[in-house]
Amino acid sequence: MCLAIPMRIVEIEGFNARCEAKGIERTVSLFLMQHEPLAAGDLVMVHVGYAIQRMTEDEARSAWELYDEMLAAEAGLDDAGLEGDGGDERAAADHA
Repeated sequence: MCLAIPMRIVEIEGFNARCEAKGIERTVSLFLMQHEPLAAGDLVMVHVGYAIQRMTEDEARSAWELYDEMLAAEAGLDDAGLEGDGGDERAAADHA
């Protein structure tokens, strides 16, 4: 399964941006969105280190709510001794 993670642009330098999500910061390539006007504060969907689309606050919030539910369900499987990798709510941001 492939996931893209909502992240907020903190700073832009050329085709790279420093982005943040849930306390995790990453350098993200803006190359795929080079024709899109982006600025610090904008939210982007990040997949394997590339920003792939701009998103609204509501879209980002909905995505994080869904990811948090998935991580909670996975943690419940771990607690029950069933399959799953576990992880906290920052795990998704760690993989952006």
